[in-house]
Amino acid sequence: MSDIDKLIDDALDAEERDLMHRIGDEPDYFTQVFGIFRGKTGWASVVLVVVQLLMFIAGVWMALRFFDATSPLEALRWGLPAATLILMALIVKMAFWPQIHIQRLSQELKRVELQLVRLRKD
Repeated sequence: MSDIDKLIDDALDAEERDLMHRIGDEPDYFTQVFGIFRGKTGWASVVLVVVQLLMFIAGVWMALRFFDATSPLEALRWGLPAATLILMALIVKMAFWPQIHIQRLSQELKRVELQLVRLRKD
């Protein structure tokens, strides 16, 4: 716990301290990642993960066919879709990062709101 967190905790009364502890500390990485599957938009995250996984598997399968190709035309027929699918899977995976950061920011906003309520009481 940092010094500022300690000062905030000392300034709070019991009810507010209980609220702060329910909000909790910043969750670890895996809690944040799996948090995108909860809430009203959790179903969309599940669909995106399934689509991303299917694109990646298809891309790897096409890449394997690319390396087995015997002619340049056959290599192009397998290589270009393989590269496209793998890149699309990466783009979909990277679309989750903003959602994870939004969750972190909303948790910090809850802390700030609680601190503002405390300041208004004084």
